[in-house]
Amino acid sequence: MASRGRRGGAPAHEDEPRREERADQQAPAPQDPVLPPPLPVDYGVFMQGLVQAMQTQAHTQAALQAQLEAHRADVWWASLLRTRFEDGAIEVA
Repeated sequence: MASRGRRGGAPAHEDEPRREERADQQAPAPQDPVLPPPLPVDYGVFMQGLVQAMQTQAHTQAALQAQLEAHRADVWWASLLRTRFEDGAIEVA
């Protein structure tokens, strides 16, 4: 009797449980990581940091608004200096 590609001529039904056992050994079940308990929170320090962040944001926004207004004024003056009036009486170049 010739075996079909198997070493030792073992019947197919005997090999099946061995494959299942190997699959169980190769792929262990994943376990959930154990996390340490959360650190205690000092809410006073947290609130100080939050207030400081809000103040910084307000100052940054005010500075950006001032820069935008200055830029708009520069653009307005530049456009005024380039204006040529129709009668030519006032020409600023």
